Amino acid sequence: MDTILSPLYYAVSWIIVQFHSFYSLIFDENSGAAWGLSIVSLVVLIRVCLIPLFVKQIKSTRNMQALQPKMKAIQERYKSDKQRQSEEMMKLYKETGTNPLSSCLPILAQSPFFISLYQVLSHIANNQTVGVINQSLLESAQKAHIFGAPLAAKFLDTPEKIQSLGASVTDVRVVTVIMIVLMSASQFYTQRQLMTKNVDLTVKTPFMQQQKMLMYVFPIMFAVFGIGFPGFPVGVLLYWLTTNVWTMGQQMFVIRRNPTPGSKAFEERQQRLRAKGKLKEDPAEVEAKKVAEEARQNRQQPKRQSKSQRQTQPAAGGKQAGGSKPAGGAGAQRRTRAGAGSSASDASGPDASKKQSLEKQAPQDSKPKGGSSASGSRNAKSGQRKGQQRPKHPSKK
Repeated sequence: MDTILSPLYYAVSWIIVQFHSFYSLIFDENSGAAWGLSIVSLVVLIRVCLIPLFVKQIKSTRNMQALQPKMKAIQERYKSDKQRQSEEMMKLYKETGTNPLSSCLPILAQSPFFISLYQVLSHIANNQTVGVINQSLLESAQKAHIFGAPLAAKFLDTPEKIQSLGASVTDVRVVTVIMIVLMSASQFYTQRQLMTKNVDLTVKTPFMQQQKMLMYVFPIMFAVFGIGFPGFPVGVLLYWLTTNVWTMGQQMFVIRRNPTPGSKAFEERQQRLRAKGKLKEDPAEVEAKKVAEEARQNRQQPKRQSKSQRQTQPAAGGKQAGGSKPAGGAGAQRRTRAGAGSSASDASGPDASKKQSLEKQAPQDSKPKGGSSASGSRNAKSGQRKGQQRPKHPSKK
């Protein structure tokens, strides 16, 4: 490993020494500020060089999200033929120009520098020169402490080794735990920001489940590695915390300026552009939205009624309808009595008593009771047979 990465050891150590020479003009050359800022500057330099790869990562991630429905359809169609499924997937990647490994390029590109920095700090902790770091720089780096913890100290180092670096076990444990928690929290927030703001939530795909799983797995994995085996030195924790913060800020900028269509961040950006008058929309679409909004505002929802209210309303309507019937029945009764009176002047004897009995039956026939229509029809027929006028039914008034 040392033989293969030896050129990177020289490159990383040379960059750190150059930044240390610059910061020594401001701070003490043996201080943690000079050496700590040198490591932070190394991170910034590497991440600036990796911006083109980060742009590819963003594009690849977006293309993968857009292709998820098609990929799912291919999996369902060829679920019994894995070879054909792989061929169709590769064909889809080729047609759309998508590389699944592009999302991992920044991490893969950083890995050699991360391993090299880890080895450089391990050599410093073991009092060994490495790269361009000679004995004088080695002694200066061993004296550098960040909040009381040496750059080369680890969480599980023995008290004797920590004391040889001029620090206490408590300071080293507290500083390393705080940095590991911050490192894991920044990693979790970065992944959560990607999942909640820059993903089209209308499409549920296995890719989203994988990203959600990584959101919880990565922070736990780095926390275990930072505390246990192999254990990260304070300088490496500073490096990883800095790169996480850089990634989080860079991702926030990209999500705000160029979000994924259909995501929450995309809707927020559209609203900002619309408020500033910079968003040009189709006039027909604007008119359709306006009409839909006016219809929604003018629409009146019926008031919700209880079961008792719904049952009492038909009863009240029935009373009102029934109330109009007696009025019609009274009119018919008056007309019937008038007709009976006029006919009474022309008739006498036994026919007159029959007419009076019919007059008494007429108001009873107009009452709105079940079976009244049948009895009224029979009485009306008997009246017609006897030459009497048939009273009008209240419903035919």
